[in-house]
Amino acid sequence: MKVLIDCELSGVVREAFRKKGHDAWSCDLLSTEIPGQHIQGDAIKAIYRDDWDLIIAHPPCTYLSNSGVRWLYNPDGSKNHDRWKKLDEAIEFFNSIKRAARTVGARYCIENPIPHKHARMWIGNYTQLIQPYQFGHTTSKATCLWLYGLPRLEPTKIISKEKRTFDIHRMPPGPTRQRERSRTFQGIADAMAEQWG
Repeated sequence: MKVLIDCELSGVVREAFRKKGHDAWSCDLLSTEIPGQHIQGDAIKAIYRDDWDLIIAHPPCTYLSNSGVRWLYNPDGSKNHDRWKKLDEAIEFFNSIKRAARTVGARYCIENPIPHKHARMWIGNYTQLIQPYQFGHTTSKATCLWLYGLPRLEPTKIISKEKRTFDIHRMPPGPTRQRERSRTFQGIADAMAEQWG
């Protein structure tokens, strides 16, 4: 099966599919952290580049996620017009991935954190909400999946409540914080490859 992992820098999901014998490629504007089959370039153009059977996309969430909704307004209550403009661009990119995937006839999953109400009006409701602790990790990090032609992911190893942590939410500020917070957990990547491959 030909699989595109769009907007993936880490290579984690790509490699999970490759281990299952699939012809999997990642794509990002930056080079991949794990050497392998990687398209460095535009995520939308990559969708039209080949006949993909499956596309899993991780579009940037900075302006879509619920955690960033407070920045849409200035401290005085007025609109932060720059932030709203970036929200519009993020919505367009998210929906462009959906349109492109449907155009090429691929099944797809788009992954993002819980979106705020302004984003959800334009990108639609997610199909499923998953947590890393359903796939063998102790961390709590709500992750939404927009699915097309794919079944919901079934949990593979649920970690008990007393062992769960909030490491992602408590991560200190720093130059790699955004990248580390957006990284796909291995257990989720393995479940995608096993259940959708």
